Amino acid sequence: MNQSARRIGRTLALVLPVVLVLSGTLAVTRVNWSGGSQSVLTASSEDVSTPAKTRAPQEALRDRLLLELQEKNPGVALTTLQQEVDARPSLAKHCAWIARALGRAAVRQYGPSRAQSYARPVCDTAFATGVAQQV
Repeated sequence: MNQSARRIGRTLALVLPVVLVLSGTLAVTRVNWSGGSQSVLTASSEDVSTPAKTRAPQEALRDRLLLELQEKNPGVALTTLQQEVDARPSLAKHCAWIARALGRAAVRQYGPSRAQSYARPVCDTAFATGVAQQV
């Protein structure tokens, strides 16, 4: 019995530090150190040699504006959209699509009548169209 207890003790002495280091490393990679609402880094079995897919500027803008809509209000997001389109005219062809997405999100967050109150002539009537599509 003394021999088996010693063997278990040695096994634990070898395995336990490895388990603790690995679990600590995985825990550290799951913490969002930036403090923002970005996705958290996680361990993955994916092939790291494949390049990351770059997002189109209009998709990144839409996501940023949807977040702004949630944190502030649709009026602020629409103003930012207009400023971005003015600063980068290449985004103009995507303006209506983004404004409709903002309209749909505004209905989900504020309800149809309150969401409609934020409508303004950014990208013609695309925001109002997005609101109407959700009703």
